[in-house]
Amino acid sequence: MSSDLLLPGQPIPLPRGPVPALGGGIYARDGTLRASLIGVPQYSGSTLEIKRARPRPPTPNSVVLGSVTRLSPLQAVLSITVVDGVPLPAGEEFTGVIRVQDVRATEKDKVKIADCFRGGDVVRGLVLSLGDARSYYVTTARNDLGVIFANSEAGATMEPVSWQEMRCPKTGKIEKHKCAKPEGL
Repeated sequence: MSSDLLLPGQPIPLPRGPVPALGGGIYARDGTLRASLIGVPQYSGSTLEIKRARPRPPTPNSVVLGSVTRLSPLQAVLSITVVDGVPLPAGEEFTGVIRVQDVRATEKDKVKIADCFRGGDVVRGLVLSLGDARSYYVTTARNDLGVIFANSEAGATMEPVSWQEMRCPKTGKIEKHKCAKPEGL
């Protein structure tokens, strides 16, 4: 049994042998066991189940996903919706702030927030610390952190072409973004 996080509808890999009793969070369709909750399948006696993952607030070194809601010359404000791979319930988002000095590790004095993020961009970041009473300080100063999803002005999903540029597949126009290195590369 692997310890991979499963999403609803994904098949559950089973070891050879008898099929276990089904517990909560699992259903059978067309002879295949599938997850109905986000989580890791676990045995409880002879019953296989997926327990509902409990969302936790971000802590320092938590990897978060969020969308950019506001921009200013000194910072970008995120609405954090995923903490350490666990989605937060609707309406329970946290606020994160990416300050200009936390965008990248080098040439911090040359960073312009408007050249790194746009409203609506989905960003992967790392929580640095609890900021003020309303927000967390988030950094994108690693290669695997930054914009992972963006829409162009033409409404198409943009493709990263370098660590600081994305291209619209419809128009071919290139826009500046602080891109995250795609997973698996």
